[in-house]
Amino acid sequence: MSTSAVPSVLFVCVHNAGRSQMAAAFLTHLGAGRVQVRSAGSAPADTVNPAVMEALAEVGIDISAETPKVLTVEAVQASDVVITMGCGDACPYLPGKRYLDWRLEDPAGQGVAAVRPIRDDIEQRIRGLLAELDIEPAA
Repeated sequence: MSTSAVPSVLFVCVHNAGRSQMAAAFLTHLGAGRVQVRSAGSAPADTVNPAVMEALAEVGIDISAETPKVLTVEAVQASDVVITMGCGDACPYLPGKRYLDWRLEDPAGQGVAAVRPIRDDIEQRIRGLLAELDIEPAA
């Protein structure tokens, strides 16, 4: 774990425009400051997927100010848990980190109706992660 009392989680996918953005948004929202949250992509897109923004807005989470970020070794080093979502070999592996791989459908190119079940799956996974970290989700 990091030296701080607050655990740190990094979500990684290829474009950092969909799955990792949703996961980071849910963990930020439900963790309510009790978890340090990062997200990044191995080949970041220019913008966050609009269908992802819309699907999150439907549940009261605004990510309109977010932008895709490039994955750095420093971000991995600063994280206790690294959760990959389909970035494959582009994700750096550092000893001593906890790695999880969440296999999720890619929302790229899909409308909001197709993104909703992915969003709901991610929310449930985030709630499970909070339980593992012994953090009660915010209401």
